[in-house]
Amino acid sequence: MATINTILWDVGGVLLTNGWDQKGRAAVLSRFGLDRDAFEQRHEEPNDAWEKGLITVDEYLQKTVFHEPRNFTPDEFFAAMKAESQVLADSALGILAALAASDAVLLGMVNNESRELNDYRIQKFRLRDYFKVFLSSCYVGLRKPGARIFELALDVLQRDAESVVFVDDRPGNVAAANALGIHGIQYQGSEPLRAEFERLGISLGAEAGARIA
Repeated sequence: MATINTILWDVGGVLLTNGWDQKGRAAVLSRFGLDRDAFEQRHEEPNDAWEKGLITVDEYLQKTVFHEPRNFTPDEFFAAMKAESQVLADSALGILAALAASDAVLLGMVNNESRELNDYRIQKFRLRDYFKVFLSSCYVGLRKPGARIFELALDVLQRDAESVVFVDDRPGNVAAANALGIHGIQYQGSEPLRAEFERLGISLGAEAGARIA
């Protein structure tokens, strides 16, 4: 088995709650008294463009919420959207922090997220402390599970697929990475992830100098 030199991470569902998923949307829509079904009918197409960096949050909200007068402002609505982001209950942040401290592997983000929420989450949860590269959909114009975002990651990082691990909570995204020869791992909690990393020879020892076995 090739030595692992790179670990790419999803964020929502692995480290943090999802940025703007159905659960978060339902909570915010309820708070502002908006009809969920009507919103969801308008959401999908502009959300795809928003996550690819093709439109701004203002354009997204204009298409989904503010196409008619409201008794609240876009800033108030977006603040509620941001508040949905929290550290996941069984987050892999501790594992990520240990790997970042060891400097044994290159750590990068490969996630589907809109620019404004992504920038907020990176700053709020200090993700720059851990990641050296940010291949988010809003920056590269590509989304998982499309193969091209993984191919781009390999090209940009100049890595062979068999030397790369990708961690994501969604089976379709993991399958897309596996199809290219990347070691895709479906996140099902911090302890199963530790066990899978150990199987791949990735040391998670407490010592700061932990290295690849």
